[in-house]
Amino acid sequence: MTDDEPTPPLQSTTGDWALHAAALLREQGRLAAIPGAQVEAALAWAGLRYGDLKLPVGSLRSAAALDVAQVLATIGADPASRMAALLAWLPLEGGNAREALRQRAGAEVAALVEGTARLDSIQTLSEVGEAGTTPAQQESLRKMLLAMVQDIRTVLIKLAQELVTLRALIRHPDEELRRRHARVTLDLFAPLANRLGIWQLKWEMEDLAFRLSDPVTYKHIAKLLDEKRMARQQMVDEVMRILRADLAAAGIAARVTGRPKHIYSIWRKMGRKGVEFGDLYDVFGVRVLVDEVKDCYAALGLVHNRWTPVPKEFDDYIAKPKGNDYRSLHTAVIGPGDRAVEVQIRTHAMHQHAELGVAAHWAYKEAGSKSAGSDYDQRIAWLRRVLDWRDTVVQPGGQAPDGDPGPEDASSSLGERFKTELFSDVVYALTPQGRVVDLPAGSTPVDFAYALHTEIGHRCRGAKVDGAIVPLSFPLGNGQTVEIITTREGGPSRDWLNAQLGFTRSSRARNKVRQWFNAQNVATSIAQGRALVERELQRLGIGSYNLEQLPARLGLGKLEDAFAAIARGEVNQRQLQVALREPAPDNSQPYAVPDVVPIARRSEAGSSARGILVVGVDKLLTVLAKCCKPAPPDPIIGFVSRGRGVTVHRCDCPNVSRMPQERMIESGWGRPDGERFAVDLEVLAHDRQGLLRDISELLSREKVNVTATQTASRSDTAHMMFTVEVLDVSQVKRLLAAIGEVKGVIRVRRR
Repeated sequence: MTDDEPTPPLQSTTGDWALHAAALLREQGRLAAIPGAQVEAALAWAGLRYGDLKLPVGSLRSAAALDVAQVLATIGADPASRMAALLAWLPLEGGNAREALRQRAGAEVAALVEGTARLDSIQTLSEVGEAGTTPAQQESLRKMLLAMVQDIRTVLIKLAQELVTLRALIRHPDEELRRRHARVTLDLFAPLANRLGIWQLKWEMEDLAFRLSDPVTYKHIAKLLDEKRMARQQMVDEVMRILRADLAAAGIAARVTGRPKHIYSIWRKMGRKGVEFGDLYDVFGVRVLVDEVKDCYAALGLVHNRWTPVPKEFDDYIAKPKGNDYRSLHTAVIGPGDRAVEVQIRTHAMHQHAELGVAAHWAYKEAGSKSAGSDYDQRIAWLRRVLDWRDTVVQPGGQAPDGDPGPEDASSSLGERFKTELFSDVVYALTPQGRVVDLPAGSTPVDFAYALHTEIGHRCRGAKVDGAIVPLSFPLGNGQTVEIITTREGGPSRDWLNAQLGFTRSSRARNKVRQWFNAQNVATSIAQGRALVERELQRLGIGSYNLEQLPARLGLGKLEDAFAAIARGEVNQRQLQVALREPAPDNSQPYAVPDVVPIARRSEAGSSARGILVVGVDKLLTVLAKCCKPAPPDPIIGFVSRGRGVTVHRCDCPNVSRMPQERMIESGWGRPDGERFAVDLEVLAHDRQGLLRDISELLSREKVNVTATQTASRSDTAHMMFTVEVLDVSQVKRLLAAIGEVKGVIRVRRR
């Protein structure tokens, strides 16, 4: 039958299905109004199209659709969601079928049906390659599912469909099919139901999936529960009877009920706590609901007064609520017959808040699966408020508070409230292996490549999205599979940094591109500096020159640093000429430390205004050389300078080898008497926030005075120079060892 053919008379089975379906859409005795749809005609048309079609699990599509709508009715879904659930398993291949759906069911319901169908790709995705193999990937899958929908009601329909499918699989003979659905449910759909606060679906989905994936363990725990069910029920009844009497005697109005525990939850707690079934305190328990918070604590006092509390099993989530705003009192006591029993005490409002999902019950149940990012939590909290909105939007008499519409158009308004830009600032794309990669909205294949690996980003030259070649500026969408085309070598383009061209959106990609070009700039500077030196040597007529001597003569560390400094203009032409014209030292004779002549220092470290008197040479003014900053017990030697007395150098100072030997004077340390000497400490580290603060705090703890600090960062590497005052070299060694332990420090040395 085509969609353009006239609708034949209803057969009895089709009519029965339409009647059952209509019953699920009735509210307060009348058929719910769905804008733009003639409900009876749409249901009759759907019943004919379903016919005898079956799902892969063997159930009739029509019967399963009724079950899905019933599940949604149970959790309070709006009429449009229930109508979409009744139509969601229709065969809609071809444009005519989809147009017919829109004409008969209305645009809102048709959009829900089509959105639910798109979510089927998530289940396939979670079974492929890397997807779902780690908690982080499972979390990304759940967020991607939410990000792929504009109307969150499609997620509710999909969850209800999965529950109905699990129920059918209990009787299905294909073991592999059962296990596959169970794994996807436990990894994706059950945590998602819990995340959205739909606990009714979550518990049943988990128990059914556990039963399908591990029937032996499921039956074992079920048997343990059944073996003493009667005795356990009798004990719970006795606890409830005693509590009701005690509460009534104390004048506390309370509702006392037994609290069932689900099999999957029992199994997880056994594994999490590493205990056997008999050691669990909350396999069975009692819940007490009161009117006010003060009654919670009064009831707790009665419980603890009646029975002995179990140590370390009390939690006050009222005084200190969970981060998800879950509030309740939890305790375990030794009840009648010396059996432990758990008691939960909360107000009716707290109970409604927790049971309806607004309390984000998942956040403390799913240990380790909560995603980082408070913004995400705020979005989920907002979503739960939307889910709860329908319970309060319409008041009796047909008029909603604050001017909201009455029952006739409440479903339309509800649909508008549900349509959300949830996760509109995030895009979830996929690798060909199924790995989920989260990116800022508007990201391109270049952003995707850098998110995978820096080298992949550098060598990215093209991309395929869902199998089709796209430009590198192509904006990615949720759920798209991206394959990066790379070259064997090469680097990024400067165009990728141009915001107007739109090649990159993520800060990670832009930073990596900048770092690459900065590194290339360093290499270019070194080459330019080498060329300048060679040109200057040629101009000065110097035919042979050992370039390895140049860094020391310029006071720099390495030859590459010297070339780069020359290219950047940090070494001017005059300084370069002086360094190049100085005669090369004669290293044929080894330098020997002369006999020591003691020095007595009478001033603060590094101060050239004050002097050091050389013992044996009366009133000879001495100063410590600033180039090497000697400190006891460094081997030292003096250099007689005109007008400044004796300048004291370390024997290993590079400048000593270039000084006239006839002006050198033998020197040594006397008794410094607690006086301090200035030394330079050079630190090379991975740049990070707080690095300078950590090193400064360490120097402060060591009671070291810092007289000068220089810092520079390049390509995520920090170069720092500290001038500090120390008593002797042994203190310097302690400082070097301590700084070397600071997080991120690569190398530290005395200069």
